[in-house]
Amino acid sequence: MPYVNIKITKEGATPAQKAQLIKGATQLLVDVLGKNPATTVVVIDEIETDNWGIAGETVTVRRKAGK
Repeated sequence: MPYVNIKITKEGATPAQKAQLIKGATQLLVDVLGKNPATTVVVIDEIETDNWGIAGETVTVRRKAGK
């Protein structure tokens, strides 16, 4: 049973976009590894930008700085 965990910043991904991510990740496992889509689990975690850091800065700070 494949388990895929997608982590994205919480910046307004729509339900339709999330559904597309779930469908695409599932299909990728079917196409590449021959996995059964009925037993493939995809979880999307949305992380607040204050709780995600890159290069010693929060994503919030990086977004404000245009990085």
